Amino acid sequence: MPATENQPSFLGRISIRRNQIIAMDGNHEQELEDLELFQRHIGDRFAELTSPPDNQDSPFSGESFLSISWLRKLVDVLLCCEAEFKAALIMGRDPSQISKPPLDRLLSDYMERAVKALDICNAVTGGVDSIRECQKLAEIVVSALEQKPIGDGQVKRAKKALSALMSASAIDDKENNHPRYAERTWSFGRRGNNSGGNHKDRTNHGSFRSLSMVVAKNWSAAKQIQAMSSNLAVPRGGESTGLVQPVYIMSNVMVFVMWALVAAIPCQERSGLLTHFQIPKQFGWAHAIIGMQEKIGEEWKRKEKKGSAGLLEEVQRMEKLGQSLIEFADGFQFPAEDEKLEEAAAQVAELAEICQRMEEGLLPLQQQIREVFHRIVRSRREVLDLLDHGKVSQPII
Repeated sequence: MPATENQPSFLGRISIRRNQIIAMDGNHEQELEDLELFQRHIGDRFAELTSPPDNQDSPFSGESFLSISWLRKLVDVLLCCEAEFKAALIMGRDPSQISKPPLDRLLSDYMERAVKALDICNAVTGGVDSIRECQKLAEIVVSALEQKPIGDGQVKRAKKALSALMSASAIDDKENNHPRYAERTWSFGRRGNNSGGNHKDRTNHGSFRSLSMVVAKNWSAAKQIQAMSSNLAVPRGGESTGLVQPVYIMSNVMVFVMWALVAAIPCQERSGLLTHFQIPKQFGWAHAIIGMQEKIGEEWKRKEKKGSAGLLEEVQRMEKLGQSLIEFADGFQFPAEDEKLEEAAAQVAELAEICQRMEEGLLPLQQQIREVFHRIVRSRREVLDLLDHGKVSQPII
């Protein structure tokens, strides 16, 4: 089932309900029902991401865990959840309902968490660029070793590209020396000490620079994730049945998706990434997220031992194939044995398939991440507008 299948009905339901004039008691019951539906949609969408792939025999089945296509589906789930969250929170709502404690404070925390997510979007976008560079090197290898017959010239060309490929993929998380990172700075500006600025200051598009920028040289993806999750407190008492609950849920969804993207895509400074946030297991919507979190954590432990560039399925396969083909090139003597040529040809064919998947999926994934970036900026502005109408004395930073 596509992640967006239930979204129109949910958004339509919210819109119709908010435009109806009904008794307060009935309105409260309907509100609780809508919030329960929101939680159920969250759980269903993430449960869908844990479904086994259609073809488990293939190393690259359509939705294999942490593949490019799986990450695209994960980002799509985030976009759908964010749209429903915003509808449940602000569509047709009296601003005074969200401008009172404790919701105003929790929304302030959520907005700050969302701002941190913008930097993650930028870092991941830069990471996708680095994978595309690896793809180009792999395509050179494929082009050289697909030649018939394979001679010393083709092997020398392939070996040179393979050496560059393995060096590019062996990214040091503690000190990323990729030139893209060295040149770029923060993705957007904060208002600094002007927390009491006017409405125009808060909503000015100029405060968020282009997503073409990445991050500062001393920036840490792991620390950014930790900062996003540092004040995630479980709603207690009466808070667990009101609008506090969807804010808490959406905060967890955002942090988890950003954490998964950082684990999968090469990003600057990921040491300590495994020290992730904990979601209480009593929530039904959280079961699938917790399962994926544990699985990614196990993969990350193995990754740190191997020094891999990331957990992206295609990158891990590319690294393994690259190492095997380097061994083939190192031992190559013309004319090569038929058995070794056949083995190398199979590996080259698989590498070509990886390149094709990257060609088809990386740019759309990057575009989705850009959409997340701009969606966060728009939603933040809309919530701030609503809070302004509610005459909030302390604006959200």
